[in-house]
Amino acid sequence: MQAFGAVEIAGTMWSGKTWTSERHASSEISLVDRQARQLAEIDPSAVLAGTLPRVIDEWQVVPEIWDAVRRRIDDEGGRKGLYLLTGSSSPARGGTVHSGAGRIARLRMWPMTLLEAGASDGSVSLVALFDGIFESGPVETDLARLAELICRGGWPSSISLPQELAQLVPGSYLDAFLESSRSKTPLSQDQLKTLMGSLARNVGSAATYETLAKDVFGVQEVTATMRQAVTAAVELLERHYVVSALPGWDAPIKSPRRLRTKPKRVFADPSLPAALLGVNPRGLMGNLQLFGQLFEELCLRDLAVYAQAVSGGGQNSLRYYRDSDGLEVDAVVELADGRWGAFEIKLGANKVDAAERSLLRLAAKIAANPAARNPEPSFLAVLTGKTDFKYRTKSGVFVLPITCLAP
Repeated sequence: MQAFGAVEIAGTMWSGKTWTSERHASSEISLVDRQARQLAEIDPSAVLAGTLPRVIDEWQVVPEIWDAVRRRIDDEGGRKGLYLLTGSSSPARGGTVHSGAGRIARLRMWPMTLLEAGASDGSVSLVALFDGIFESGPVETDLARLAELICRGGWPSSISLPQELAQLVPGSYLDAFLESSRSKTPLSQDQLKTLMGSLARNVGSAATYETLAKDVFGVQEVTATMRQAVTAAVELLERHYVVSALPGWDAPIKSPRRLRTKPKRVFADPSLPAALLGVNPRGLMGNLQLFGQLFEELCLRDLAVYAQAVSGGGQNSLRYYRDSDGLEVDAVVELADGRWGAFEIKLGANKVDAAERSLLRLAAKIAANPAARNPEPSFLAVLTGKTDFKYRTKSGVFVLPITCLAP
């Protein structure tokens, strides 16, 4: 707010965008209100009137507001911190005229991390890892507690609810999203729910549109029309921040492989795929493979937030690595100055050795690449769910539970 005339806070429904914005503003208007929406449609500039800073909630309902805000900032001679725009979806293409560059900053908001929810002690900082600072020691971890955290999610509204009630929130979120998405895609509500279920079953993999279409339509041969319908529905999920694309990474910043590696789709919160798959904490404890997949979703959510919060870390600073040799590393955090660190995510300590080997293979490959801008990683780390110690291996790889991590 000190650097830009307006700030857009975008993210999934129920993540706390409006609540957060209100704490930094003096007035607000919500376009959820029918009369306010009608006023904005008649005269977008009319909703800008009010004590500044002013929140315009769900601005994307009337996309013309974006350009009105940009013009008002110009008219005010470039004053800073005038407006906060919140939105749980991005407007359709062509809905705005001006990009807002230089006037409107964009921030992504996710559901709460373990640190924000009080489930991480924050004893290991991502910033400190980049500086090589790490203190070994005993830790207390609890798989049953992790299963509960996955199923309840990071929704602010459920922070004080008992577990059995908190588990109702993600299912209610999905119902609300499906209801609000009527007629917005070529798919029926049932087909859209099937698509989300397919994405949930394929967490951790770069599922193709072909695979998704087969699940949605229950066929073996996918037509062009089916593929187009599924593509449009996935784009809807991305516009509403239900899922996000995790892009591929390679050390040379201009490498075409960054563009060629298919993105993996991750959910905004691990409780969403858990709800779609109809699993509760007890069910996760009885299915360790699924538990591990949803644990990875939990870690990727927290890493996305922490990487964005780290100085120099942009909204695309979290990526993953996969190459033609079959090497895959779950997460790579790259800062604007070129420094990078990599994470492998394993639910149990029994997989740490395999994770360590993958990380060291990645480091060796990048070091051997003459085009790499920064061939040496700042750190290599394994994020675990269950371990008795946070420690550094003989090869220098950090091992720590996600319940210790912080920005």
